[in-house]
Amino acid sequence: MSEQTTTSQRRVVVAGAGMAGVQTAVALREQGFTGTITLIGAEPHQPYDRPPLSKAVLLGKAEDSAFDVDFEGLGIELVLGREVLGVRPADHELDTEAGPVPYDVLVVATGAEPIRLPGAEGVPGVHLLRTLDDAERLRPVLARQHDIVVVGAGWIGAEFATAAREAGCAVTVVEAADRPLAGALPAEVAAPMAAWYADSGAELRTHARVDRVEPGVVVLDDGTRLPAGAVVVGIGARPATGWLAGSGIELGAHGEVVADERLRTSAPDVYAVGDCASFPSGRYGERLLVHHWDNALQGPRTVAADIVGEGPVVYDPVPYFWSEQFGRFVQYAGHHASADRTVWRGDPAGPAWTVCWLLEGRLVALLAVGRPRDLAQGRRLIEAGVHMDPELLADPARPLKAATA
Repeated sequence: MSEQTTTSQRRVVVAGAGMAGVQTAVALREQGFTGTITLIGAEPHQPYDRPPLSKAVLLGKAEDSAFDVDFEGLGIELVLGREVLGVRPADHELDTEAGPVPYDVLVVATGAEPIRLPGAEGVPGVHLLRTLDDAERLRPVLARQHDIVVVGAGWIGAEFATAAREAGCAVTVVEAADRPLAGALPAEVAAPMAAWYADSGAELRTHARVDRVEPGVVVLDDGTRLPAGAVVVGIGARPATGWLAGSGIELGAHGEVVADERLRTSAPDVYAVGDCASFPSGRYGERLLVHHWDNALQGPRTVAADIVGEGPVVYDPVPYFWSEQFGRFVQYAGHHASADRTVWRGDPAGPAWTVCWLLEGRLVALLAVGRPRDLAQGRRLIEAGVHMDPELLADPARPLKAATA
Protein backbone atom coordinates (compact mmCIF):
# COMPACT_ATOMS: atom_id res chain seq x y z
CA MET A 1 0.00 0.00 0.00
CA SER A 2 1.44 3.40 -0.94
CA GLU A 3 1.92 6.08 1.66
CA GLN A 4 -0.59 8.31 -0.18
CA THR A 5 -3.26 5.63 0.08
CA THR A 6 -2.47 5.18 3.75
CA THR A 7 -2.87 8.91 4.34
CA SER A 8 -6.16 9.07 2.46
CA GLN A 9 -7.57 6.25 4.58
CA ARG A 10 -6.58 7.70 7.96
CA ARG A 11 -9.43 8.70 10.25
CA VAL A 12 -9.00 11.79 12.42
CA VAL A 13 -11.64 12.26 15.09
CA VAL A 14 -11.84 15.61 16.90
CA ALA A 15 -13.62 15.62 20.27
CA GLY A 16 -14.98 19.12 20.83
CA ALA A 17 -16.53 21.53 18.31
CA GLY A 18 -15.43 24.87 19.76
CA MET A 19 -12.74 27.11 18.30
CA ALA A 20 -9.89 24.62 18.87
CA GLY A 21 -11.77 21.67 17.40
CA VAL A 22 -13.10 23.53 14.38
CA GLN A 23 -9.73 25.11 13.62
CA THR A 24 -8.00 21.72 13.86
CA ALA A 25 -10.39 20.24 11.29
CA VAL A 26 -10.00 23.25 8.97
CA ALA A 27 -6.19 23.33 9.35
CA LEU A 28 -5.96 19.65 8.44
CA ARG A 29 -7.69 20.32 5.13
CA GLU A 30 -5.64 23.48 4.53
CA GLN A 31 -2.47 21.46 5.05
CA GLY A 32 -3.49 18.78 2.59
CA PHE A 33 -4.91 16.01 4.77
CA THR A 34 -7.07 13.77 2.57
CA GLY A 35 -8.38 11.24 5.09
CA THR A 36 -11.71 11.39 6.92
CA ILE A 37 -12.32 14.03 9.58
CA THR A 38 -15.13 13.70 12.12
CA LEU A 39 -15.88 16.62 14.44
CA ILE A 40 -17.96 15.67 17.49
CA GLY A 41 -19.65 18.38 19.59
CA ALA A 42 -21.73 18.02 22.74
CA GLU A 43 -24.02 20.95 21.90
CA PRO A 44 -26.74 20.67 19.24
CA HIS A 45 -25.89 24.05 17.66
CA GLN A 46 -23.74 24.66 14.62
CA PRO A 47 -20.21 25.29 15.97
CA TYR A 48 -19.86 28.89 17.13
CA ASP A 49 -17.40 31.43 18.49
CA ARG A 50 -17.60 32.27 22.21
CA PRO A 51 -16.37 35.89 22.64
CA PRO A 52 -19.53 37.46 21.14
CA LEU A 53 -21.66 35.64 23.74
CA SER A 54 -20.78 38.19 26.43
CA LYS A 55 -21.29 41.09 24.02
CA ALA A 56 -23.40 41.14 20.83
CA VAL A 57 -25.34 37.91 21.38
CA LEU A 58 -26.12 38.76 25.00
CA LEU A 59 -27.44 42.22 24.09
CA GLY A 60 -29.52 40.91 21.19
CA LYS A 61 -27.34 42.60 18.57
CA ALA A 62 -26.64 39.20 16.98
CA GLU A 63 -28.65 35.98 16.95
CA ASP A 64 -25.64 33.70 17.18
CA SER A 65 -21.94 33.59 16.36
CA ALA A 66 -21.70 30.50 14.14
CA PHE A 67 -18.34 29.96 12.46
CA ASP A 68 -18.32 30.81 8.76
CA VAL A 69 -17.02 27.39 7.75
CA ASP A 70 -18.34 25.21 4.92
CA PHE A 71 -17.96 21.89 6.73
CA GLU A 72 -19.65 19.92 3.96
CA GLY A 73 -17.50 21.54 1.27
CA LEU A 74 -14.37 20.70 3.27
CA GLY A 75 -15.48 17.11 3.72
CA ILE A 76 -15.71 17.43 7.50
CA GLU A 77 -18.35 15.21 9.11
CA LEU A 78 -20.18 17.12 11.87
CA VAL A 79 -21.67 15.06 14.69
CA LEU A 80 -23.53 17.43 17.00
CA GLY A 81 -25.43 16.95 20.25
CA ARG A 82 -23.29 14.00 21.26
CA GLU A 83 -21.35 13.72 24.51
CA VAL A 84 -17.99 11.99 24.59
CA LEU A 85 -17.76 9.58 27.51
CA GLY A 86 -14.26 8.16 27.40
CA VAL A 87 -11.41 6.95 25.26
CA ARG A 88 -9.59 3.62 25.02
CA PRO A 89 -6.19 4.41 23.46
CA ALA A 90 -5.17 0.75 23.20
CA ASP A 91 -8.24 0.08 21.05
CA HIS A 92 -8.08 3.43 19.21
CA GLU A 93 -11.73 4.00 20.10
CA LEU A 94 -13.58 7.03 21.43
CA ASP A 95 -16.65 6.19 23.51
CA THR A 96 -19.71 8.38 22.98
CA GLU A 97 -23.29 8.19 24.19
CA ALA A 98 -24.22 6.74 20.78
CA GLY A 99 -21.51 4.08 20.88
CA PRO A 100 -17.80 3.78 20.10
CA VAL A 101 -16.13 5.75 17.30
CA PRO A 102 -12.89 4.28 15.90
CA TYR A 103 -9.98 6.60 15.11
CA ASP A 104 -6.46 6.53 13.76
CA VAL A 105 -5.74 9.93 15.31
CA LEU A 106 -7.75 11.58 18.09
CA VAL A 107 -7.64 15.29 18.92
CA VAL A 108 -8.96 16.24 22.36
CA ALA A 109 -10.44 19.76 22.13
CA THR A 110 -13.19 19.70 24.76
CA GLY A 111 -12.25 23.09 26.18
CA ALA A 112 -13.09 24.24 29.67
CA GLU A 113 -16.24 24.28 31.76
CA PRO A 114 -17.26 27.01 34.20
CA ILE A 115 -16.76 26.45 37.91
CA ARG A 116 -20.14 26.40 39.61
CA LEU A 117 -20.93 28.28 42.79
CA PRO A 118 -21.22 25.72 45.60
CA GLY A 119 -24.76 25.46 46.94
CA ALA A 120 -26.28 27.46 44.08
CA GLU A 121 -27.21 24.54 41.85
CA GLY A 122 -30.92 24.38 41.27
CA VAL A 123 -31.66 27.83 42.71
CA PRO A 124 -33.83 29.70 40.22
CA GLY A 125 -32.24 32.73 38.58
CA VAL A 126 -28.61 31.53 38.86
CA HIS A 127 -26.78 31.63 35.53
CA LEU A 128 -23.44 30.79 33.98
CA LEU A 129 -22.20 32.39 30.76
CA ARG A 130 -20.28 29.87 28.69
CA THR A 131 -22.60 28.56 25.98
CA LEU A 132 -25.01 29.95 23.40
CA ASP A 133 -27.89 28.56 25.46
CA ASP A 134 -26.57 30.43 28.52
CA ALA A 135 -26.50 33.70 26.55
CA GLU A 136 -30.02 33.13 25.22
CA ARG A 137 -31.33 32.49 28.75
CA LEU A 138 -29.70 35.69 29.97
CA ARG A 139 -30.87 37.93 27.14
CA PRO A 140 -34.46 38.37 28.44
CA VAL A 141 -33.08 38.85 31.96
CA LEU A 142 -31.15 41.90 30.75
CA ALA A 143 -34.12 43.11 28.73
CA ARG A 144 -36.25 43.13 31.92
CA GLN A 145 -33.59 45.27 33.63
CA HIS A 146 -33.38 43.14 36.74
CA ASP A 147 -31.13 43.86 39.71
CA ILE A 148 -28.18 41.61 38.88
CA VAL A 149 -25.46 40.25 41.15
CA VAL A 150 -22.30 39.07 39.41
CA VAL A 151 -20.12 36.70 41.43
CA GLY A 152 -16.49 37.14 40.40
CA ALA A 153 -14.63 40.20 39.08
CA GLY A 154 -12.54 38.36 36.50
CA TRP A 155 -12.60 38.88 32.73
CA ILE A 156 -16.02 37.31 32.17
CA GLY A 157 -17.55 39.04 35.21
CA ALA A 158 -16.36 42.43 33.98
CA GLU A 159 -17.61 41.80 30.44
CA PHE A 160 -21.00 40.66 31.67
CA ALA A 161 -21.28 43.62 34.08
CA THR A 162 -20.49 45.91 31.13
CA ALA A 163 -23.30 44.40 29.04
CA ALA A 164 -25.74 44.49 31.94
CA ARG A 165 -25.06 48.17 32.59
CA GLU A 166 -25.46 48.89 28.88
CA ALA A 167 -28.86 47.18 29.07
CA GLY A 168 -29.86 49.42 31.99
CA CYS A 169 -29.63 46.88 34.83
CA ALA A 170 -28.50 47.70 38.36
CA VAL A 171 -25.31 45.65 38.82
CA THR A 172 -23.43 44.60 41.95
CA VAL A 173 -20.21 42.61 41.48
CA VAL A 174 -18.97 40.62 44.47
CA GLU A 175 -15.37 39.47 44.56
CA ALA A 176 -13.74 37.41 47.32
CA ALA A 177 -10.28 38.89 46.68
CA ASP A 178 -9.19 42.44 47.42
CA ARG A 179 -9.34 43.55 43.76
CA PRO A 180 -10.64 42.62 40.33
CA LEU A 181 -8.62 40.16 38.24
CA ALA A 182 -6.76 38.99 41.33
CA GLY A 183 -5.82 35.68 39.72
CA ALA A 184 -4.59 37.26 36.50
CA LEU A 185 -2.73 40.49 37.31
CA PRO A 186 -0.50 41.91 40.08
CA ALA A 187 -2.22 44.15 42.63
CA GLU A 188 -0.72 47.42 41.38
CA VAL A 189 -1.89 46.71 37.81
CA ALA A 190 -5.40 45.56 38.73
CA ALA A 191 -5.98 48.36 41.27
CA PRO A 192 -6.74 51.11 38.70
CA MET A 193 -9.36 48.87 37.12
CA ALA A 194 -11.50 48.89 40.27
CA ALA A 195 -12.52 52.48 39.47
CA TRP A 196 -13.92 51.39 36.10
CA TYR A 197 -16.83 49.67 37.85
CA ALA A 198 -17.99 52.82 39.68
CA ASP A 199 -17.45 54.91 36.54
CA SER A 200 -19.93 52.67 34.72
CA GLY A 201 -22.46 52.76 37.55
CA ALA A 202 -21.77 49.22 38.76
CA GLU A 203 -21.02 48.55 42.42
CA LEU A 204 -17.89 46.48 43.11
CA ARG A 205 -17.68 44.80 46.52
CA THR A 206 -14.27 43.27 47.25
CA HIS A 207 -13.46 40.97 50.20
CA ALA A 208 -17.03 39.75 49.66
CA ARG A 209 -17.71 36.03 49.92
CA VAL A 210 -21.05 34.46 49.06
CA ASP A 211 -22.50 32.45 51.93
CA ARG A 212 -25.57 31.25 50.03
CA VAL A 213 -27.98 32.10 47.24
CA GLU A 214 -31.73 32.17 47.90
CA PRO A 215 -34.40 32.93 45.30
CA GLY A 216 -34.06 36.65 44.64
CA VAL A 217 -31.25 37.22 47.18
CA VAL A 218 -27.50 36.70 47.48
CA VAL A 219 -26.40 36.43 51.12
CA LEU A 220 -22.78 37.36 51.85
CA ASP A 221 -20.79 35.81 54.70
CA ASP A 222 -21.08 39.06 56.72
CA GLY A 223 -24.88 38.76 56.57
CA THR A 224 -25.40 41.39 53.86
CA ARG A 225 -28.40 40.54 51.68
CA LEU A 226 -28.19 41.72 48.08
CA PRO A 227 -31.40 41.76 46.03
CA ALA A 228 -30.86 39.71 42.89
CA GLY A 229 -33.40 39.24 40.11
CA ALA A 230 -30.60 37.19 38.57
CA VAL A 231 -27.18 35.91 39.66
CA VAL A 232 -24.40 35.41 37.13
CA VAL A 233 -21.46 33.28 38.26
CA GLY A 234 -18.05 34.00 36.77
CA ILE A 235 -15.55 32.46 39.16
CA GLY A 236 -13.34 30.72 36.63
CA ALA A 237 -13.23 27.63 34.48
CA ARG A 238 -11.52 24.27 34.61
CA PRO A 239 -10.47 21.95 31.77
CA ALA A 240 -13.37 19.75 30.63
CA THR A 241 -11.46 16.50 30.97
CA GLY A 242 -13.46 14.47 33.48
CA TRP A 243 -14.40 12.11 30.64
CA LEU A 244 -10.74 11.08 30.31
CA ALA A 245 -10.71 9.37 33.73
CA GLY A 246 -9.38 5.84 33.41
CA SER A 247 -7.97 6.44 29.91
CA GLY A 248 -4.36 6.52 31.06
CA ILE A 249 -3.89 9.94 29.42
CA GLU A 250 -1.79 12.06 31.77
CA LEU A 251 -3.56 14.99 33.40
CA GLY A 252 -1.90 17.89 35.22
CA ALA A 253 -2.52 19.63 38.54
CA HIS A 254 -5.47 21.62 37.15
CA GLY A 255 -7.07 18.61 35.48
CA GLU A 256 -5.68 19.62 32.10
CA VAL A 257 -4.24 17.22 29.54
CA VAL A 258 -0.44 17.31 29.75
CA ALA A 259 0.72 17.82 26.15
CA ASP A 260 4.26 18.01 24.81
CA GLU A 261 5.82 20.72 22.64
CA ARG A 262 3.97 19.29 19.60
CA LEU A 263 0.68 19.04 21.55
CA ARG A 264 0.86 15.24 21.73
CA THR A 265 -0.52 13.56 24.85
CA SER A 266 0.95 10.63 26.76
CA ALA A 267 -1.19 8.25 24.67
CA PRO A 268 -0.14 7.27 21.14
CA ASP A 269 -2.00 9.04 18.31
CA VAL A 270 -3.82 11.37 20.72
CA TYR A 271 -3.31 15.16 20.67
CA ALA A 272 -4.80 17.86 22.93
CA VAL A 273 -5.32 21.52 22.06
CA GLY A 274 -6.97 24.67 23.42
CA ASP A 275 -8.35 25.33 26.91
CA CYS A 276 -8.11 21.68 27.98
CA ALA A 277 -4.35 21.28 27.48
CA SER A 278 -1.11 22.63 28.92
CA PHE A 279 2.14 22.75 26.97
CA PRO A 280 5.81 23.39 27.81
CA SER A 281 7.00 26.86 26.82
CA GLY A 282 10.68 27.10 25.98
CA ARG A 283 10.22 30.87 25.77
CA TYR A 284 9.03 31.14 29.38
CA GLY A 285 10.70 28.06 30.87
CA GLU A 286 7.51 26.65 32.34
CA ARG A 287 4.36 24.78 31.43
CA LEU A 288 1.49 27.06 30.37
CA LEU A 289 -2.26 26.49 30.61
CA VAL A 290 -3.88 29.24 28.55
CA HIS A 291 -7.67 29.70 28.66
CA HIS A 292 -7.93 32.18 25.83
CA TRP A 293 -9.29 32.38 22.30
CA ASP A 294 -5.97 32.98 20.55
CA ASN A 295 -4.51 29.75 21.96
CA ALA A 296 -7.47 27.84 20.53
CA LEU A 297 -6.82 29.54 17.18
CA GLN A 298 -3.03 28.98 17.01
CA GLY A 299 -2.56 25.52 18.51
CA PRO A 300 -4.54 23.64 15.83
CA ARG A 301 -1.99 24.59 13.16
CA THR A 302 0.70 22.76 15.11
CA VAL A 303 -1.53 19.72 15.60
CA ALA A 304 -2.46 19.60 11.91
CA ALA A 305 1.17 19.96 10.79
CA ASP A 306 2.21 17.08 13.04
CA ILE A 307 -0.63 14.84 11.83
CA VAL A 308 0.15 15.42 8.14
CA GLY A 309 3.84 14.82 8.84
CA GLU A 310 5.31 18.20 8.01
CA GLY A 311 8.11 17.50 10.43
CA PRO A 312 8.16 18.48 14.09
CA VAL A 313 6.57 21.89 14.62
CA VAL A 314 7.11 23.21 18.14
CA TYR A 315 4.22 25.09 19.75
CA ASP A 316 5.62 28.01 21.75
CA PRO A 317 3.36 31.04 21.22
CA VAL A 318 3.34 34.42 22.89
CA PRO A 319 -0.03 34.11 24.69
CA TYR A 320 -2.49 36.84 23.75
CA PHE A 321 -5.98 37.85 24.78
CA TRP A 322 -8.24 40.85 24.81
CA SER A 323 -11.27 42.04 26.76
CA GLU A 324 -13.80 44.79 26.13
CA GLN A 325 -15.06 46.16 29.42
CA PHE A 326 -16.53 49.41 30.69
CA GLY A 327 -15.78 51.21 27.43
CA ARG A 328 -12.15 50.13 27.37
CA PHE A 329 -10.24 47.81 25.06
CA VAL A 330 -7.82 45.78 27.19
CA GLN A 331 -5.16 43.62 25.54
CA TYR A 332 -2.46 41.41 27.03
CA ALA A 333 0.44 39.59 25.41
CA GLY A 334 3.08 37.36 26.95
CA HIS A 335 3.48 35.87 30.42
CA HIS A 336 4.65 38.05 33.30
CA ALA A 337 5.13 35.52 36.13
CA SER A 338 8.94 35.53 36.07
CA ALA A 339 9.44 39.24 35.26
CA ASP A 340 11.93 41.18 37.37
CA ARG A 341 10.92 44.73 36.40
CA THR A 342 7.68 46.59 35.65
CA VAL A 343 7.59 49.75 33.53
CA TRP A 344 4.48 51.96 33.18
CA ARG A 345 3.65 53.94 30.05
CA GLY A 346 1.07 56.62 30.77
CA ASP A 347 -1.18 57.39 33.73
CA PRO A 348 -3.33 54.44 34.88
CA ALA A 349 -6.00 56.92 36.00
CA GLY A 350 -6.32 58.05 32.39
CA PRO A 351 -8.11 56.43 29.47
CA ALA A 352 -5.02 54.89 27.83
CA TRP A 353 -1.94 53.32 29.40
CA THR A 354 0.35 50.32 29.16
CA VAL A 355 2.28 48.17 31.62
CA CYS A 356 5.42 46.40 30.40
CA TRP A 357 7.15 43.51 32.16
CA LEU A 358 10.86 42.88 31.63
CA LEU A 359 13.10 39.94 32.51
CA GLU A 360 16.83 40.69 32.39
CA GLY A 361 16.05 43.63 30.13
CA ARG A 362 13.94 41.71 27.63
CA LEU A 363 10.25 42.45 27.15
CA VAL A 364 8.28 39.35 28.23
CA ALA A 365 4.72 40.67 28.64
CA LEU A 366 2.58 43.77 28.39
CA LEU A 367 -0.94 44.91 29.19
CA ALA A 368 -2.30 47.69 26.99
CA VAL A 369 -5.44 49.66 27.84
CA GLY A 370 -6.63 51.66 24.82
CA ARG A 371 -3.19 51.46 23.20
CA PRO A 372 -3.48 48.82 20.47
CA ARG A 373 -0.31 50.01 18.76
CA ASP A 374 1.69 49.26 21.92
CA LEU A 375 0.21 45.78 21.91
CA ALA A 376 0.97 45.09 18.23
CA GLN A 377 4.55 46.33 18.47
CA GLY A 378 5.12 44.77 21.88
CA ARG A 379 3.94 41.34 20.77
CA ARG A 380 6.54 41.34 17.99
CA LEU A 381 9.25 42.53 20.40
CA ILE A 382 8.38 39.73 22.82
CA GLU A 383 8.54 37.15 20.02
CA ALA A 384 11.95 38.47 18.98
CA GLY A 385 13.28 38.54 22.56
CA VAL A 386 14.44 42.15 22.16
CA HIS A 387 16.20 44.06 24.95
CA MET A 388 14.49 47.31 25.93
CA ASP A 389 15.72 50.60 27.39
CA PRO A 390 13.49 51.14 30.47
CA GLU A 391 13.92 54.94 30.36
CA LEU A 392 12.79 55.16 26.74
CA LEU A 393 10.08 52.57 27.35
CA ALA A 394 8.50 54.72 30.08
CA ASP A 395 7.79 57.55 27.62
CA PRO A 396 4.24 56.92 26.33
CA ALA A 397 4.82 59.28 23.40
CA ARG A 398 7.64 57.08 22.08
CA PRO A 399 6.64 54.04 19.98
CA LEU A 400 7.58 50.79 21.68
CA LYS A 401 9.71 49.72 18.74
CA ALA A 402 11.80 52.88 19.26
CA ALA A 403 12.50 52.01 22.91
CA THR A 404 14.91 49.15 22.30
CA ALA A 405 18.27 49.07 24.04
